Formats: sequence, C-alpha cells, structure tokens
Amino acid sequence: MKLMARNLSRETTEDELRSFFAVHGSVTSCDLVMDKATGKSKGFGFVEMPKTLEARMAIKALNNKKVAGSVIRVKEVEPG
Repeated sequence: MKLMARNLSRETTEDELRSFFAVHGSVTSCDLVMDKATGKSKGFGFVEMPKTLEARMAIKALNNKKVAGSVIRVKEVEPG
C-alpha cells in the first residue's frame, strides 16, 4: 500500500521518514520529495508498505501525530 506523509518538518530526512513507518511494519520504499532548486525537502513524501494491515496501523498511529515539531498527515494514496 502506498502512503503519503504531508506536513513533515523540512529538516526530516528520508531515513527518519522510513524509521517512522518501519516501527509499524516492513517498508519497501521511501521517497522524500525534494525541491530541485534548493535541494531541501518540500515537506512531504511517499512510503510503500507491502502489508495492508501494517500500513493501516501506521496511518492510525502517525496521522495527526507531532513529529519534529510538525503535526504530520498520513493517508493512503488513491490508485489512478
């Protein structure tokens, strides 16, 4: 299941993003979206978790949670 995490601190690294989700299950990919001009985070990223139950648990645990000073939003990416 592909998830999107928004409102991340601009200081959050891809490794940190992966670790937030890895607590809840296996993560097959993690991509933090970076600004091409500045090389800094745009404040959102995508995480792929192969097991639906683990992904749903991650959404429930992380959505609206304060992480590194920001209240993050986590949701499933709609296919299409």
